[in-house]
Amino acid sequence: MATQSASRTLFFFEKPSAMRQLQRLFKSPSTVCVSAEGHLLAAEEPGDVREEWKSWRLDTLPIVLERIPVTYGTSRSGQSHKPKVEAIKQALQGVERVIIATDPGREGSMIAWEVLEHLGYRGRVDRLKLGALDEVSIRRAFAAMAKEPDSGERDYAAYLEALCRQYEDYHLGLNGTRAISLRLRPPALRQPWRFGGVQTPTLAILADLEQRIREFIQQDYFKIALAVTTDSGAEITLWHAPKDKILDKQVAETIQHAAASWSGSLGVEQKDVRRSPPRLFSKDTLARRCAKRFGWDPQHTAKLAQELYDQGYLTYPRTESEHLPESQTGDASAVITSAVGVLTNLASLVPAAGDLAFRKGNKGHYIKDPGEHHAIVPLRKVPQLGSINGDQLRLWELVAKSFLAAHLPDGIDARTTVAVQVATSLGPKRFSVSGSVIKSPGWRAVYGAEADEENEAIPGKAKPDEEPTTGRLPPVRDNELGKATDARIETAKTEPPRRITRGELPVVMGRLVDQVEDPALKTALENPANPNEPKGLGTAATRDTILPKLQKSQYVELLKGKDPPIQVTEVGLAFIAAVRHVFPAYGDPVGRAMFEADLAEIGRAATRAEAARRAAAYQERTRSRVKELITTIGESGAVALDPASIPTLSAADGKPPTKAMIAFATSIAAQRGLKLPRGLKTNSAICRTFLDQHAPQRSSGLAKAAPQTGPRPPSEAMMRYAQSLAEQKGIECPPAVLADFAACRTFLDEHSLKAQHPDEKNRPVAPRGRRPARAGNSDGAPKRVSASVRKLTETRAKAPRQRPRSGTAASGKDKE
Repeated sequence: MATQSASRTLFFFEKPSAMRQLQRLFKSPSTVCVSAEGHLLAAEEPGDVREEWKSWRLDTLPIVLERIPVTYGTSRSGQSHKPKVEAIKQALQGVERVIIATDPGREGSMIAWEVLEHLGYRGRVDRLKLGALDEVSIRRAFAAMAKEPDSGERDYAAYLEALCRQYEDYHLGLNGTRAISLRLRPPALRQPWRFGGVQTPTLAILADLEQRIREFIQQDYFKIALAVTTDSGAEITLWHAPKDKILDKQVAETIQHAAASWSGSLGVEQKDVRRSPPRLFSKDTLARRCAKRFGWDPQHTAKLAQELYDQGYLTYPRTESEHLPESQTGDASAVITSAVGVLTNLASLVPAAGDLAFRKGNKGHYIKDPGEHHAIVPLRKVPQLGSINGDQLRLWELVAKSFLAAHLPDGIDARTTVAVQVATSLGPKRFSVSGSVIKSPGWRAVYGAEADEENEAIPGKAKPDEEPTTGRLPPVRDNELGKATDARIETAKTEPPRRITRGELPVVMGRLVDQVEDPALKTALENPANPNEPKGLGTAATRDTILPKLQKSQYVELLKGKDPPIQVTEVGLAFIAAVRHVFPAYGDPVGRAMFEADLAEIGRAATRAEAARRAAAYQERTRSRVKELITTIGESGAVALDPASIPTLSAADGKPPTKAMIAFATSIAAQRGLKLPRGLKTNSAICRTFLDQHAPQRSSGLAKAAPQTGPRPPSEAMMRYAQSLAEQKGIECPPAVLADFAACRTFLDEHSLKAQHPDEKNRPVAPRGRRPARAGNSDGAPKRVSASVRKLTETRAKAPRQRPRSGTAASGKDKE
């Protein structure tokens, strides 16, 4: 790239807000700042790379590329990012050093590096990791960068890790979704069966839980209550309720009979029980708390946390850590002082700076190395009245209270337990009851009655039985004599596993180790590089995006509730069963977590060359798995599924169907002698269900498919496009167009934009592709197509597909 005589440094930011924060503190005539505002480049649609990849056909799979071709992305308003890329190209003229100051994570690294690589920049690159956007944190980030002369090399490794994630997402989503939809999808289901490297094993976790819930057989179990009167006249009820539940009533009756005649001395144990404050928040645990407390969707929580980070009120939010580095203990007093300036009702709880509690080690809050990003905590800068909205303030208060509680003393309860041993023919049995009083609230004073919410149950597990307790114990002395006045059996019922809720799912994905019982699997999921963060599915930045994708595919649905539980549908169960039948590895969450661990090794590479070698090996492994997947799918048949079990998309309820849908349904009913169901002409959900059950099914696209006995039906995308053209032109869409491929093709050729503008020749050159491992060009170089033709091919005759957001993979897939 050409340079000028004057040496300059370019700061590459992700957002204008971060750029403005730094510019307040640092300005120089030799520096220039640019802001990307997200991904500026996007993966090209496969149909824009090769003509034969436009339609969904099994004989064109697998689609395997050594590099993913890219084009200019678009903003949310639909504007091309090409001018931004060109502006950055101009700004790089004369630049000898680039400082990447995007958000400190793999995604932030990729946002900058993908543009620098595309523009061919070969100068020096350094990485400024802005873990927070207050003045103290910015100055520390510059100091840390100065001590790390190879920060750019290490950041390139993080970029390659992100790029390899995208590479796998692209190939798995593209090939898996097409192949499974063409070959395995039940005939009654017309929308694609979407497949992804992360979303599929996540569905497997939910499906396995769903099966356990469905197969659960409720059983009675028994507890024995022993009413005792002491010599001093005190009356107390003790319980025999062992962790291993008593399921045999005869056993319970034997124990009851022995207890009824008990007499002897009571043992009284008194001790102080210390309760330490909960850990600080990671992105996932913050989402779980907000879902439970406020009923927020995890994506809403993530959006609020990012906004507070951008404004300088919270540290970087896309983190998996719940710890702080020991080097930051000196910040606590100043941060707490600022926080209670807003939370004035808590000011009286703050001890002197020298009396703050600093719990260190894995069970505490401070460790030597918390990983790439530490826990989410507040900063010295605090929100002023009116500077943030209500939800932002609630989130900030939650994080600020967590930070304050982490530095206050333990809570202390005075617990008294009264117990007796009853001799039975089955051996001695313990009866007990306990009671507690708060001796010192400690950190719990921050929360008051909400303190109990800090104890989170493990998602997906049955609610554990609690130890028998009573609100208030009568005065009983140790070794005081007493005798039984009554013994009775109480019957309870076993509880099925709890469904995982919307707010809990990201935690489940990140802490897969809590979902497995096999000790060997638990050991396999350990992370020696960072014991506090075991191996899991996906990344903190993307876990909250998985549930909406599963919902979109109708694999799961949300039940009622503040934090709604997730229920797997028959479609979801059928899909995961089909995946496990043809390729078990993709239905194995633990195996997927192990596979993802290899991705993390790319990001940990010390040099660019080592990262490139690891990336190349990962890409080759991805290509091999994709080819094997397509081979096994091609040898399998469609899954049987009752059409009545297919859920109706709630978004369509109450909306009238299009005229073309009604005409198509009417023609089918006439041909087959069927009666149209009530409400079909006024409710699109009813009309869609009728079409799903009775419309001709699409061809599988097999190269050696059996010959058709009737007219070949058009694809769903062709029908949608034909309906759209008819509506635009104010004409009726003939029923034959929706039933016959040839008629539909003729209609499209007559009325499409391409037929009206055959001489369109504006063909901009698309940006070059991404090459994570520098392994050479693909045999199929991307074709250059005009903007109008590209727009046309997005809606022309091919299977349904969705245009990805900037930086995601292409047609027929959902990222991860």
